[in-house]
Amino acid sequence: MKLHHLKPAEGSKSRKIRVGRGEGGRRGKTAGRGTKGQKARSKVRPGFEGGQTPLQRRIPKLKGFKNRNKEYFALINVGKLADNFGAGDSIDPTTLRDKGLIKKRGRVKVLGEGDIGVALTVSAHAFSLGAVEKIKAAGGTVEVVE
Repeated sequence: MKLHHLKPAEGSKSRKIRVGRGEGGRRGKTAGRGTKGQKARSKVRPGFEGGQTPLQRRIPKLKGFKNRNKEYFALINVGKLADNFGAGDSIDPTTLRDKGLIKKRGRVKVLGEGDIGVALTVSAHAFSLGAVEKIKAAGGTVEVVE
């Protein structure tokens, strides 16, 4: 096949319809626009509603935006850990899900609300500074899971 043999697929190219070429033709006189009115005389821009306030101006504007890359964490407080686990226990996201302490899937963050009196080994994706201080003060260890 050579360049001069190339041609568009059958039926893909249609000829431009020539309108308004005299009253004798099929699309003469009004050129397929019907009779009278704004649409027959000139173009009407998209969204124009005859002078009524258009839909895109009637609806209130949305403030801000939604970050598509936001990271969501399942949150748990140090006080809850102390209530549900004993001294020397090793805690990780799967253990928390099995006990029903967190419901969301994905990453887990430990927050510093509440008191902890037992030494725990806690593994999570993120920790607040207060949580780290309280766990270490109780004699426990903190491990960040990647």
